[in-house]
Amino acid sequence: MGNCIICGASVDGHICSSHEEDVVFTFEGNRANQLKPGRYYEGSVDGFAEFGVFVDIGTSVTGLLHRSELDRRLDSLDWDAGDSVYVQVTDIRDNGNVDLGWSIRQRESDFRGKLVQTPEGDEMPDEPDEEAAEPVAAGGNAAAKQKVRTPDADDAAPATTESDTTEEASSEGEAEGSDETAEAVDESEATDVADDEPSAAAETDDTEEHSELARSTVDSVTDLVGQVVRIEGEIISVRQTSGPTVFEVRDETGVVEVAAFEEAGVRAYPDVEVDDVVRLEGEVERHHDEVQIETEVLSTLEDEDAATVADRMDAALDEQADPGSVDLLADHDAVAAVADEIRDVATEIRRAVIQGRPVVVRHTATADGYVAGAAIERAVLPLVAAEHERQDAQYHFCERRPLDDTVYGMDAATDDVTNMLDARERHGEQLPLVLLVDLGSTLESREGYELLDVYGAECLVVDSGYPDETVVDDLDGIVDPHLAGDDVTDVTTSALAANVAAHVNDEVRDDLAHLPAVSYWQDTPEAYTDLASEAGFAEDDTDELREAVGLEAFYQSYKDKRELITDILFEEADGLAGHVSEQFRTKLDRELQTARRNLSTRSADGVEFAILDADAFSNRFDFPPTELLLDALHRSEATETDDDLVTLGLDEDELHVRSTSPIDVRTVGDEVAAQVDGGGVSVVGGRDGHVEFLAGERDAVLNAAVAEIANSFA
Repeated sequence: MGNCIICGASVDGHICSSHEEDVVFTFEGNRANQLKPGRYYEGSVDGFAEFGVFVDIGTSVTGLLHRSELDRRLDSLDWDAGDSVYVQVTDIRDNGNVDLGWSIRQRESDFRGKLVQTPEGDEMPDEPDEEAAEPVAAGGNAAAKQKVRTPDADDAAPATTESDTTEEASSEGEAEGSDETAEAVDESEATDVADDEPSAAAETDDTEEHSELARSTVDSVTDLVGQVVRIEGEIISVRQTSGPTVFEVRDETGVVEVAAFEEAGVRAYPDVEVDDVVRLEGEVERHHDEVQIETEVLSTLEDEDAATVADRMDAALDEQADPGSVDLLADHDAVAAVADEIRDVATEIRRAVIQGRPVVVRHTATADGYVAGAAIERAVLPLVAAEHERQDAQYHFCERRPLDDTVYGMDAATDDVTNMLDARERHGEQLPLVLLVDLGSTLESREGYELLDVYGAECLVVDSGYPDETVVDDLDGIVDPHLAGDDVTDVTTSALAANVAAHVNDEVRDDLAHLPAVSYWQDTPEAYTDLASEAGFAEDDTDELREAVGLEAFYQSYKDKRELITDILFEEADGLAGHVSEQFRTKLDRELQTARRNLSTRSADGVEFAILDADAFSNRFDFPPTELLLDALHRSEATETDDDLVTLGLDEDELHVRSTSPIDVRTVGDEVAAQVDGGGVSVVGGRDGHVEFLAGERDAVLNAAVAEIANSFA
């Protein structure tokens, strides 16, 4: 019989069954069936495959850590071949294959003990790692820990213990050849130590309890590895691992991870929550180039103490979030009209990143939407990486979610609220900043961001469409040139978003220079063609990029396709944009030929109408979508006439309008609704949106729309 190295219980061996998962094992066997499922083992990376990582356990057995077992993307792992890693054996198959599970504990000190598993049984290591094996005090109680703060160089020397004094006295007695002298010295010194001198342990406890560490800042801890530091800041996330509880703490200079251990999988400091202002002390450690503090003391601050820290952080936040003076990418009147709004929205995005709030970018699944969303993403990702030690932070704190719709309705808002509440409950994340790009500025989106507002999630809009001014006050910020009072027709959302992104992160400004030109299907402002040319993109290049993104926006439209879009827009992957844009033209040209052959025309009050029955003469569920096909058809038809031309596209229950002169679709829809009583007529997307109706009233809706549009030209 022996004693459990964790709890001391009597066991047949070295570890009890309830603490086996708290120990990491070194495997010295030579067959897979000698491994024990459920145990954690030290291994080394053998190689990578598309489906996972091969890990050597010992010298004779290799297992597979499948990518489905990871808590992050496979390509976000910072492992290299030969790196030491920690994995759990989950299954040993009959054919000898070993299935491995992910371990959030990726350093020996995260475990509470270490053992060696040999073919004969479990053994203690020859030279146990005291730091990894020592028990950690429940709840982070520093006084109960065996690991103590190292005294400064000018601290008093540790008191001599009784055993040390005895040995010294005995040695002196032997040297002098007198047993009586040795005995006298022994008794005298021992009595002095017992009565007058504190023991070394007592002095250490006193130091732990009464010493006052000077406050350190997060930006300095990288240079303090191995030292105990004191940090004051705000909890921005809490996540429970199978080992320690990991808090992310932000102060006025940055964010750091703080690990606290109660017992495996048990929440440490359960009363500490997101947004709490705290003071902590702990030792700075480094693992795989990530800095983490192993906490010894963590307490919540209140009243004046909390206010002092909060004020300090707020002052620093205001300074850090301010992007400075506005410097637009190019001289463009429509964008210059909203320069102040660009700065305000950029400030709020920067503030969210610094505070550790996720940034969720919602955009339309169009070329303009994807380019605009990618511009914001390009600016935010480096800032997220700089703020967080976690190497997968870019996937947690910046998400781009395309939306196959032109408004931010209840469906999208419910999805976002569900995700943010789940992230708060499971991972202790703060509520996100939601940025609506190329949508969100009309009445049809109001119910969406009102749902966000119920939970206090901030919502911003960047949109080139005509907004409904009655909803502007419901938003936390909006960039839309139409609010400046001009009838703007030469601006895209990408042109606005690229300028916002340049002020979110000035270091990516050069990466964004070609994006405004990419977003124009025709009549690109000369300022943007020149800007793209200076960045090395000729007109043919921006055409290819636009068409490539337009095609990829259609397929898997609900996915961000982060890496693919990055390759197309920024990495200039060899031949990628040209290959995809060629497919775009082939598919679009085929549909255009069919549409032209089946286009009907009519005149009303001198206005020419070209009408496409998209239900009958287009492939609705293949590329291109009706809106893109109608855009291309209208451009080609408009070049053949000098008169006003209106192109109408009819899906089963939708009417889309394109015109050579501006048309207020909301007004048209309201008039059609009055004329077609009971037709279920409504407008989606405001002035430049589309009309929806009941399919059975299709002809009546078309006739009423033609009459109303013709009347608007009179």
